[in-house]
Amino acid sequence: MTRVLLICGSLRAESTNAAALRTAAALAEDGVETVSYDGMGSLPHFNPDDDAEGATPHPAVAALRGAIAQADAILICTPEYAGAMPGALKNLLEWTIGDGGTYGKPVAWINVSGPAAPTGGADAHDSLRKVLTYSGANIVESACVRVPLMRQAIGPDGLVSDPGAREQIAAALAQLVASAPAGASPQP
Repeated sequence: MTRVLLICGSLRAESTNAAALRTAAALAEDGVETVSYDGMGSLPHFNPDDDAEGATPHPAVAALRGAIAQADAILICTPEYAGAMPGALKNLLEWTIGDGGTYGKPVAWINVSGPAAPTGGADAHDSLRKVLTYSGANIVESACVRVPLMRQAIGPDGLVSDPGAREQIAAALAQLVASAPAGASPQP
C-alpha cells in the first residue's frame, strides 16, 4: 500500500484546488491510499523559537508532522496569491524544515489555474519548488502538471467532471506513486 498525503494550498471552502485533490483521491488506483490534510488553517505562525530542539511542538504542528511521516509521497495543489504560493502554505512548509519531514519524500503538485491565467501559477510553483528543494524533498517532475479548470468543471459531487482533466489528474497521481517505494513510511 502506498500512502499519499494530499495538501491543498487554499483555505477557500469552494476551492478548485481542493476539488482536484478530491478527484485524485477518487481516481486512486488499488493499492493507493490517499489522506487529505485539512489542518493548515490551524497551524500557528512559524517561529523558530517554538521549534527549538527539545521543544514540544504545538498539537497542530505535531499532527502535520505525523501525517507527513506516515505518507510515502505528497501531492500539493495550490493557487497563486500575490505572485507566490499562499502564505498559509508557506507557513505549513516552514514547519516541515525543523524535523526534516519532507527530506527525500517524493512530492509533486498540480496547478488548476483557469485558462485565463497566463502563467498558470508559475510563480507559485517557482516559490514552492524553491522551498521544497531547500527542504530536500524529491520533486517528481513528471507528476507536476498544469490542468486548467473553470469552476463549471466541478460537478455537484465536488469532483472534477471534465474527462480530460480527470485523466491528467489520475496520471499525475500515478506518476507520483510510481516514484514512491510502497509502504516505505510507517503506517499507524
